[in-house]
Amino acid sequence: MSLLRTCTSLLLLVPSLALAREPSPAARRWWSHVEVLASDGMEGRDTGSEGHRRAAGYVAEKLAELGVQPGAGQGYLQDVPLLSRRLVKERSRMALVREGQEEPLSLDEDLILSSLSGRAGPVDAGLVFVGYGLSIPEAGHDDLAGLELKGKVIVVLFGGIPPGVPGNLAAHYGTLAERVKAYTRAGVAGVLGVMNPHAMEVPWERAKVGQDHPVMMLADPALRDLGDIPLFSLASPTLASKLVAGEGHTFEEVAAQAKAGKPMPRFALPVSVRGEVALESSQLTSVNVVGRLPGSDPKLAGESVVLSAHLDHVGLGEPVNGDGDRIYNGAMDNASGVAALLEVARTFQEKKVRPRRSVLFVAVTGEEKGLLGSRAFAAHPTEGSGRMVANLNLDMFMPLTPLKQLVAYGVEESSLAAPLKASARRLGVEVMRDPNPEANVFVRSDQYSFIREGVPALSFKFGYRKGSKEERLHEEWFMKRYHGPSDDLAQPVDREGAVRFVQLLADLTRRVADAPERPSWNEDSFFRRFERAEAPAPTARPIP
Repeated sequence: MSLLRTCTSLLLLVPSLALAREPSPAARRWWSHVEVLASDGMEGRDTGSEGHRRAAGYVAEKLAELGVQPGAGQGYLQDVPLLSRRLVKERSRMALVREGQEEPLSLDEDLILSSLSGRAGPVDAGLVFVGYGLSIPEAGHDDLAGLELKGKVIVVLFGGIPPGVPGNLAAHYGTLAERVKAYTRAGVAGVLGVMNPHAMEVPWERAKVGQDHPVMMLADPALRDLGDIPLFSLASPTLASKLVAGEGHTFEEVAAQAKAGKPMPRFALPVSVRGEVALESSQLTSVNVVGRLPGSDPKLAGESVVLSAHLDHVGLGEPVNGDGDRIYNGAMDNASGVAALLEVARTFQEKKVRPRRSVLFVAVTGEEKGLLGSRAFAAHPTEGSGRMVANLNLDMFMPLTPLKQLVAYGVEESSLAAPLKASARRLGVEVMRDPNPEANVFVRSDQYSFIREGVPALSFKFGYRKGSKEERLHEEWFMKRYHGPSDDLAQPVDREGAVRFVQLLADLTRRVADAPERPSWNEDSFFRRFERAEAPAPTARPIP
């Protein structure tokens, strides 16, 4: 090819390359929200912080611009009173006791002492390994049965599903609320978790930073899931190996059995723990942002479809990459979901045709602290919310690649599967089952607060095939960025994929809101047990 022809070809190619790289207006709008919410100025949007307040103000302002009415009394903000509890590390200590001799443990390298611990004071107890630590009556599975656990600290393997137990059962009984109930009945003095290395989402170096963050709970005692178990803690991989060694077992063997879905051994350990837990408590208030688009059909407007996304992240923390960055921006987790929520509201504004049912747009607080804002809202929906008939939750939908497959958590549980699949077909997107059921994702985000009130729900993530490069990309993201400073605006994001997701979600919301019948749980769904004849009575009062 001549030089002239080569140059001409390149000149012709340049405009098309530039056009391909230029994001669409819809992509720029979605990303503009992420840029604001995940900016350094929001300081990681920690629950109850000034950064979170600023972010809530931004969301309220955008909802108003988009014609969404305030949904919380006289404004967009619903107060959520909280209690905060923090570990006083300098007055806390823990040691292993072996044959009468203490082996001090480092609260950074060996052990995370969690502020989930129910009360301050001394701890001195033997250790018993209880496998998955799950008590599941419907499946005839009980890791606690037949063991003398009163006054003991149980060592629990987190991550995995017992053989023969359906994933939805394991997910429900693996929640903190259900574990606390079972452990309290057994009279345990504490919980020492060891992570299944085949199911770890973050490396220990990042996980241990969480020890410095407080635990929060709702001020309303009726809505608290924490019990009075004195000790909650998590062992490092090195300590886990040391704990389980002996008595004919190794930690590596136990982890391999969990990966293979085999039964876990249960046995007393030849060591005990001794130490002191020091805690301090305070009160604070955070806010949910609530907007309402009233339904157009007088017969159905008293029912609502709830779109939720958590606005909070984990705030400021220790640098993890040696670059001094202390701001945990939370771009994917979960500025991305709040941005999608706002863009769905824009879609309804642009079409100028209101759906038949009301649509609620709720940016909740305290998800990272235990689904607190959604629990508060689902139990005490604001005035005008009506009967909530469906929840579509947006939490880290992960637009790292083009949208070809979509994982819909809960798709097997309710009639929401039909409108979801119709919306996905319209955009040429394949709906997939959960590729990692052992992670219990369906009960780990805000949709579960609505499920507990009987509301059918779905949550979403971009999907991938096992063994694909997309799977490796997702795994790498979790190991490098999840709950770290690098979940920021510099990371690669497929903005056009995010736009397609917004389109799918808007279409799904309209289908659910316009359908003659409200969504229902499937007859064989485990979660149908939460179904109620009536929704919780709306109230305009602050949550007590």
